[in-house]
Amino acid sequence: MLRKKTNGVARRPQRTSILSKVAETSVDRRAFLRGSGLAIGGLAAISATGGSVTQANAATAADGAVKSVKSVCTHCSVGCTVMAEVQGGVWIGQEPGWDSPFNLGAHCAKGASVREHAHGERRLKYPMKKEGGEWKRISWEQAIDEVGDQMMQIRDESGSDSVYWLGSAKHNNEQAYLFRKFAAYWGTNNVDHQARICHSTTVAGVANTWGYGAMTNSYNDIHKSKAIFIIGGNPAEAHPVSLQHVLKAKEQNNAPLIVCDPRFTRTAAHADEFVRFRPGTDVALVWGILWHIFENGWEDKEFIRTRVWGMDQIRTEVKKWTPEEVERVTGTPGEQLRRVAHTLANNRPGTVIWCMGGTQHTTGNNNTRAYCVLQLALGNMGTAGGGTNIFRGHDNVQGATDLGVLSHTLPGYYGLSGGAWAHWGRVWGEDADWLSGRFSTMKGSDGKDKSMQNLKGIPVSRWIDGVLEDAANMDQPNNVRAMVLWGHAPNSQTRMPEMKTAMEKLDLLVVVDPYPTVTAVLQDRTDGVYLLPACTQFETRGSVTASNRSIQWRDQVVEPLFESLPDHVIIAKFANKFGFGDRLFRNIEMEDAETPNIESITREFNAGMWTVGYTGQSPERIKLHMANQHTFDKTTLKAIGGPADGDYYGMPWPCWGTPEMKHPGTPNLYDMSMPVSEGGLTFRARFGVERDGDNLLAEGVYSKNSEIQDGYPEFTMQMLMDLGWDGDLTDEERASIDAVAGPKTNWKTDLSGGIQRVAIQHECAPFGNAKARAVVWTFPDPVPIHREPLYTNRRDLVADYPTYEDRHDYRLPTLYASIQKKDVAKDYPIILTSGRLVEYEGGGEETRSNPWLAELQQDMFVEIHPRDANNLGVRDGAQVWVEGPEGGKVKVMAMVTKRVGEGVAFMPFHFGGHFQGEDLRHKYPEGADPYVLGESSNTAQTYGYDSVTQMQETKCTLCKISAA
Repeated sequence: MLRKKTNGVARRPQRTSILSKVAETSVDRRAFLRGSGLAIGGLAAISATGGSVTQANAATAADGAVKSVKSVCTHCSVGCTVMAEVQGGVWIGQEPGWDSPFNLGAHCAKGASVREHAHGERRLKYPMKKEGGEWKRISWEQAIDEVGDQMMQIRDESGSDSVYWLGSAKHNNEQAYLFRKFAAYWGTNNVDHQARICHSTTVAGVANTWGYGAMTNSYNDIHKSKAIFIIGGNPAEAHPVSLQHVLKAKEQNNAPLIVCDPRFTRTAAHADEFVRFRPGTDVALVWGILWHIFENGWEDKEFIRTRVWGMDQIRTEVKKWTPEEVERVTGTPGEQLRRVAHTLANNRPGTVIWCMGGTQHTTGNNNTRAYCVLQLALGNMGTAGGGTNIFRGHDNVQGATDLGVLSHTLPGYYGLSGGAWAHWGRVWGEDADWLSGRFSTMKGSDGKDKSMQNLKGIPVSRWIDGVLEDAANMDQPNNVRAMVLWGHAPNSQTRMPEMKTAMEKLDLLVVVDPYPTVTAVLQDRTDGVYLLPACTQFETRGSVTASNRSIQWRDQVVEPLFESLPDHVIIAKFANKFGFGDRLFRNIEMEDAETPNIESITREFNAGMWTVGYTGQSPERIKLHMANQHTFDKTTLKAIGGPADGDYYGMPWPCWGTPEMKHPGTPNLYDMSMPVSEGGLTFRARFGVERDGDNLLAEGVYSKNSEIQDGYPEFTMQMLMDLGWDGDLTDEERASIDAVAGPKTNWKTDLSGGIQRVAIQHECAPFGNAKARAVVWTFPDPVPIHREPLYTNRRDLVADYPTYEDRHDYRLPTLYASIQKKDVAKDYPIILTSGRLVEYEGGGEETRSNPWLAELQQDMFVEIHPRDANNLGVRDGAQVWVEGPEGGKVKVMAMVTKRVGEGVAFMPFHFGGHFQGEDLRHKYPEGADPYVLGESSNTAQTYGYDSVTQMQETKCTLCKISAA
């Protein structure tokens, strides 16, 4: 279908070449491109002209009817600027943002064709419901009424937690914040989004090491790196534009690039050193490197003494990981790891980069903490060119996480304690008793009623079990009966055969998305399914947070197409239906009864997100940065003159205090070489002031110009009084502080921002000055240790490195040892891992519906090593079955390649629309099926969840492969 380029019928008369007209006059490059109907990037050019290049009408070009609108790419979180060319309300072409510090005039294939995401013909065009097995067009009014009535009936019968509100990394910040607030007003913590299954183990591991769970530096800061260590990441395909920043350091600084991965990726092709290791052995590999660093005394002893707690316990564990043991467990030669350790020690500062290859494991939190400990040992934290640069996978997965679309916290990582709810209640102006009354209660083990308001909800990785698990085993009154998948691709999750069963058991299944997603076709329901068309982010406006914590503003490119609506409008429709719209929007300006003002929503979360510093970036400041991108240095991100002089691009959080304080943002977290008022920071005093008699505060080191020249705890009103700094508060600030908790009010709950302002006035970090902790005593493994995957073919290692005992968390039982004790390796001998392709993103619904991308990659496949293929009798290009030990299987094309090692198979996870050999194209609404369908790798993926966050395991299960 896609190989056919034309039907042979001329679409328009042949015309004189544009070049003959160009010869008659002088014209600059961009005017030429506009006049010719072209845009930068071949795919975008073809898309803009319907498949061929034509001459523009001269009068049209002259009258300036084409306007340029600045937006941000909706794929990965590099944050590339898109310059959309709009004429008569139609998006006709695009260029990359040449002034953007992030993409510097570059686009990847996805970014170059992003116009098609908005104008795509395969979009869901109007609300639909399944009735008698057929898709039926309905109105928005009917959809909201029918869905709302069913939800309220379920709520009355089974409680508010029986409706699961699954949000999205595709929301802008304002929509994400509103979504989490909406779930709170509905009365549930059963709300989550994609971060749970991509970087929740990063957030948990990193935040519990030094304070914040985010990328510490930036893509641009990599320019200053003297060494680059990438593990479990493939930015060349997953975040292609980011690679220009990596390669700049490689070429400019002669920085060695070390890539550790079970698979020889396109990123590995650029490496000076490629380290292949067995999937699931990240901790063993990192401890193997650290063994050489400690053995040779290459660690930064002074940095460890003054800024790190617990490294002695790390040393004790690392001593066990001799080169021989590391090779036995990982397969990597000790001599190679000595070379890597020597390279890192001799080339400082170096940066560590990781992605989902490190996070999606039952021990994901151990992996991310081990990566952090490596950087702490080398003294590579809090310095330009160093840090942990964690590349996020969706355009606003960082922002949606920060804004609290999560089952275990409120916006700004405030948690779910009574104090957290009280804080946001003050921001919302809400009656605490009314809000708590929205939540269900259940009997605790002590026989007393406990409110679900303070209990973590079911994470998205486990919603299947929320439906299927025996309610007697769950920490909520009843099972999940209704699922709302809002901007979420279900094929990005494991255990898809069980997911199909769960979808069919639900009373109600609702999809809110520009595209119907695999949800529409996976289940065999004949009714009870609704498809509601959300518009894309190009059809609305709002802020979005890039991976480096910079906040950018998208202007609206076009009006919502077809009958699609923006997410915040759909939220308002539901809120009004449920009767709490007036309360939800109490402090938010409304453009009409169902259209909240986006800028007003920004200002509301500015008023409450003190803990991560989302308070200083007013809409006006964000827009000012976008309008003056050209004034920012392309490495430091600092504005050199211009209206934003001294600011860092996008005001990377924390941007302390109120917008009037004009804090510039924080380019590199924990960098003490700069004053806090200019973007410097210490490590956060998040874990107390002492542990086991040891001091947890920094020892004699502090940020530049700090008036407290030693470690100190987080700031409270009492601390200001003890220091004699409370006199610096204004009367209004003092009154606001007294209204919260008087002397006990801390920097996170002071709505005036006075405590932050005064602390920074004295050049102190509001969150204190502490040591990073290499040991997290609150986690199942305080010191990161290697544990064998649940499904492992190395049965000889299970006794030495067993998994956890079965546990109970996030309202559900979680299995570990009971799975690992089953030896399935004989029947399922090959390790199965998964990852990304450059052509597609996420579950692939948007990108596989894009004709320019679909043509690039039409087949789902599995990579198999030649030895394995020959032993199986499989030829390259042949159809094979890949089956997991839990019975899920997929029929895909074999790609025989040495990219994978012997005994390892790789599949991309962007495909859907086939299920265990069956083509489901006929089940899509007419005209809404993606151009490319294929099996989902997650149909063959198995059970397994991180011990802290419930991150799914996708990188090291087992499978068997056979000819189809």
